Amino acid sequence: MAPNKKAVAEKLLQINAIKLNLGQPFTWASGWKSPIYCDNRKALSFPYIREFVKSEMCNVVFEEFPDGELMAGVATAGIAWGAMAADQLKLPYIYVRPKPKEHGLGNQIEGYYTSGQKVVVIEDLVSTGKSSLQVVDVLKNAGLNIVGMVSIFTYGFPVAAEAFAKAGVEYRSLTDYPTLIELAIEKGIVSREQEGILLKWREDPANWQGK
Repeated sequence: MAPNKKAVAEKLLQINAIKLNLGQPFTWASGWKSPIYCDNRKALSFPYIREFVKSEMCNVVFEEFPDGELMAGVATAGIAWGAMAADQLKLPYIYVRPKPKEHGLGNQIEGYYTSGQKVVVIEDLVSTGKSSLQVVDVLKNAGLNIVGMVSIFTYGFPVAAEAFAKAGVEYRSLTDYPTLIELAIEKGIVSREQEGILLKWREDPANWQGK
């Protein structure tokens, strides 16, 4: 079952989890200037939208990655979504820290797992894919078998597609940038003229200047 990309994008727009602003671009942690900012954490505060996103995520995991035996959330934004989806699908759950804990047992993977288990990774958002695939490496190094990854949103950068292909990781997203832009045009949030600017940004986000 393919995710209902338009419905998911509409829900995120409805609660302003996704913001578009060509006049005053957002600055990412990487320093990139962007006409879009996506904060899926907001959906956690709206019970019915949270339920909808969770159900869509479960549908994708169930249909696309039926061999999954264990779900792994990516810290921090993917932890809650992964836990909710694992609960609904009645699958064991772990989560992965960005780096090993600096005290206690020094764990980077939290939860119980056994070598060879087939894992579905749950991510909040995928941009370049770099941080998501670092988590995949951590899981592989722990002896786990990655069957796929599911995120809520992706920008669809070519560099991310190349990275996932190179890593041999199957990847699905509930919604994406082109779907969002098309919906924003339908709703009159952006014009057809602005569409060209928004799509041009995705081709070379590192050098985009808002024109």
